[in-house]
Amino acid sequence: MSEHWFDDFKVGDRFESPSRTLTDAHFLFFAGMTGDAHPIHYDDEHAKTTRFGRRLAHGLLLASLTAVGASTLAPIIEHSIVAFVEQRTRFRAPVFIGDTLKPAHEVVALERKRSAGLLTLRVTLANQRGETVLDGEHRYLIAYRPAA
Repeated sequence: MSEHWFDDFKVGDRFESPSRTLTDAHFLFFAGMTGDAHPIHYDDEHAKTTRFGRRLAHGLLLASLTAVGASTLAPIIEHSIVAFVEQRTRFRAPVFIGDTLKPAHEVVALERKRSAGLLTLRVTLANQRGETVLDGEHRYLIAYRPAA
């Protein structure tokens, strides 16, 4: 697929990222990066005493899996992306070590602005059972095609 500028997108365009199976390494990397060491995420014995009965993935770890960098969208906006300007995330179901998550991105709105267009993506994560565990939106400024 070739470079896309704002006017090349259509509502309904879809882009996917590879699935990822969450491991202890993902949880530990997130804890090291953020400093969040709450025991529900990292202590098996503590997690057994919670309503979930096992360690729970941190919501922001899940949100990070919706980044477009690993998606089929990334290479076609390499030169046209101006900025990632906003995100909204809703967590719909718990996620645990061993769950496999599939990110997806769909264009849901296109709004022309003065110097670039605003592209809104619906982002989702579905688990190995096909359940949506996260949904939300990302908004990006995408440049208009340069004058020839």
